[in-house]
Amino acid sequence: MKRCRTTRPAKQKKAARSVTTGRQVLIAQACLVGGLALALLVKELPGMMREVRIYRMTGGLRANRRYP
Repeated sequence: MKRCRTTRPAKQKKAARSVTTGRQVLIAQACLVGGLALALLVKELPGMMREVRIYRMTGGLRANRRYP
């Protein structure tokens, strides 16, 4: 019994396409998460400053006896 070899198709020219590596994907994801974290920090900054001001007005850690 003869084995038939399969004929390979003629080599086709590869179309120019960009190859994205895993490292590039991870860097893009890190940039995206960092940008979102920075945007959240900038958005919440006025509220955090207000909370720090209130904390300082009430005496901070030294005010244990005055404010239960």
